[in-house]
Amino acid sequence: MTTSVLHAPPTRIHRPEVPVMEQTTADELPSIQELWPVFERLVGLRGRKMYGRADVKAGTYTACTPIKEEDRPAELGLATGILPGGWYLRGNLTGEPPGIFEKIGAGMAELEGAGPIDDSRPLVEFYRRYDAIELWVPVFPA
Repeated sequence: MTTSVLHAPPTRIHRPEVPVMEQTTADELPSIQELWPVFERLVGLRGRKMYGRADVKAGTYTACTPIKEEDRPAELGLATGILPGGWYLRGNLTGEPPGIFEKIGAGMAELEGAGPIDDSRPLVEFYRRYDAIELWVPVFPA
């Protein structure tokens, strides 16, 4: 029996699309590790929901946060985009950084192996807290 990196069994969730401000890099670990501190300094962490979006087909990774009324993405040098809505299979990771970050790849692979995925949408990481990350793999409606 294989040990799961997920905190609990995956669940299906439906999420609305969300307008975000974002910054994109290559979907490679060193590039992602460089992106996050820069993005966090630009937008600030207080009162923010933080997401990572991986477009496997394009080979890109995007750090993003929902746009607030007072935000001025262009003044920060950030693009705007959409965090796609729809059905996702959600898995939860828990643990202290940096160890929790090392589980993301295995967690996504575990969710992708659970059934057919909708590869027209990106994989999503939702950073709930410093020690809790939700992984969302896009799936088709039931």
